[in-house]
Amino acid sequence: MPWWAWVAFTAFIVGILMLDLFIIHGKPHAVSFKKTIGFVVTCVILALLFCLLILFWQGPTRMMEFLTVYVIEFSLSVDNLFVFLMIFTYFNVPAPYQHRVLFWGILGALALRGIFIAAGTALLAKFHWMLYVFGAFLVFTGVKMATVKNEGIEPAKNPAVRFVRRWMPVTDYFDGQRFFTRQAGKLMATPLFLVLLAVETTDVIFAFDSVPAALAVSREPFIVWTSNAFAILGLRSLYFVLAHIMGLFRYLKYGLSVILVFIGTKMLLNSLYHIPIHISLGVVIAIVGLSVMASLLIPASGEEKEKDAPEL
Repeated sequence: MPWWAWVAFTAFIVGILMLDLFIIHGKPHAVSFKKTIGFVVTCVILALLFCLLILFWQGPTRMMEFLTVYVIEFSLSVDNLFVFLMIFTYFNVPAPYQHRVLFWGILGALALRGIFIAAGTALLAKFHWMLYVFGAFLVFTGVKMATVKNEGIEPAKNPAVRFVRRWMPVTDYFDGQRFFTRQAGKLMATPLFLVLLAVETTDVIFAFDSVPAALAVSREPFIVWTSNAFAILGLRSLYFVLAHIMGLFRYLKYGLSVILVFIGTKMLLNSLYHIPIHISLGVVIAIVGLSVMASLLIPASGEEKEKDAPEL
């Protein structure tokens, strides 16, 4: 891909984020459900329009690669938001300040994905056997996701959070949207900075799953980067939507586990049989759709309803 395509797309994404931070959400406030729905829909429409651009520019194969990776990354993002919800609940972050943490968290996620994509592409180009390492890792992750019970997370035990608490004074109160403040002339971190650390370090773990899954579908860095960026772009608003409709995604975890196993198996069998991209796209969409349908049709137990109730 030409260098100008990378520059133009990155400038486009950064421009949207800056518009959202300084104009749409210039002042701290609780984000309305209607506004978040609108932004999520806008992000999806932009991704689909870019998908059409890829079709006319690079052809149907690249277009299907983009769409497949986008669906996978978007689905993984939904699952990851449950963890973000637990982090905000644990630190009791006021709703007006959650948007700022998610914004900077998304910038960090974009940078991290770029590094992981570059490293993963370079490894696959130089060491073909890494394909099987990624494939085995995805199969293992998928099986673990489906079989290991999620007991929740404990942000206080996060290594980065513990490091900051040990070596830097932290206030016991939120100072607006500030990550740092001064108390009696002494620079101190605020709890909001600890929340940001927990979100960013958690995203490192997510990237270990998502980037190999994306590279299993496409080896073109530009396709992987743009699809990841579009999936992450709507992540902030999607979080606030998720808090109201969590019941729609109760079984998404199991659907994602099947997707990861499928993609990992595809990588392991690559030298024996190449699964066409249109089949991969169909399988991914079908699994996501079935998991959402199961969440809608199968009644939630009393324990699940209590667990899914958001504390915002």
